Amino acid sequence: MSAPTISFEFFPPKDVPGEERLWRAIEALGPIAPDYVSVTYGAGGSTRDRTIAITSEITHRTHIPTIAHLTCVGSTQEEILHILTRYRDVGIKSILALRGDPEGGPRAPWVSIPGGLNHADELVALASEFGDFTVGVAAFPDGHPASAGNLDKDIDVLIRKEDLGASFATTQFFFDATKWSSLVARLEERGSSLPVIPGILPVTNVKQLVRMSELSGTPIPDAMRKRFEAIESDADAVRELGVEIATELCQKLLAAGAPGLHFYTMNTSTATSQIYKNLALKR
Repeated sequence: MSAPTISFEFFPPKDVPGEERLWRAIEALGPIAPDYVSVTYGAGGSTRDRTIAITSEITHRTHIPTIAHLTCVGSTQEEILHILTRYRDVGIKSILALRGDPEGGPRAPWVSIPGGLNHADELVALASEFGDFTVGVAAFPDGHPASAGNLDKDIDVLIRKEDLGASFATTQFFFDATKWSSLVARLEERGSSLPVIPGILPVTNVKQLVRMSELSGTPIPDAMRKRFEAIESDADAVRELGVEIATELCQKLLAAGAPGLHFYTMNTSTATSQIYKNLALKR
């Protein structure tokens, strides 16, 4: 079995201090030699131009392969094709094709726009037909927020995206390794060969964790929640516990055959670096 891939996700900074923080994190994580990094969109496509700019800059400054997020939100098909052209022109070879979140977040009502796309499978088809891109998609071990617990529907959607040209999936963050194993097993039972890379969130802030859980629908296990609530006012203790929990999760996932680990860094490096060190991977 080949060594697991290691990758990091960043979000576009809003201001100069945020940009400095981002580049410090990228520099600090650089010695890990990630297989790739990805850059997100904001809700409602609000950071689209910054995503394109920072993705291009990371590609040229670091030479690390970069995956750019691309969503359906707020863009016509013509605009999406223009974005794909811009990505291609700056050397981006991979995208993560997502429906994206409305401005109110993933649970807000979806609003169609004339000439736009409404589902990620349409975006996968469009990007695949455009050519020269490796196309990834999202997967949800705890279920997609719009699926109302219907995991069979989620599997149907993933297989359709694979049929349309998706070649890998990256998951939403989660905290129970068995959920990833179950998702992969259900895909394999349907004949899918789609690699599913687990997304790992190193918890460093309890309020941030709760908000992200509420927005995404990812449950926080009761025992884990209580451990964090007991030390919420101690930032160092929270980070240490977050590293411990994430390390254990990564170990379980790798033992279960995960093809890689994708870290949601929140544009910081300390926790992710420590988790990687704890794993002592041979790459």
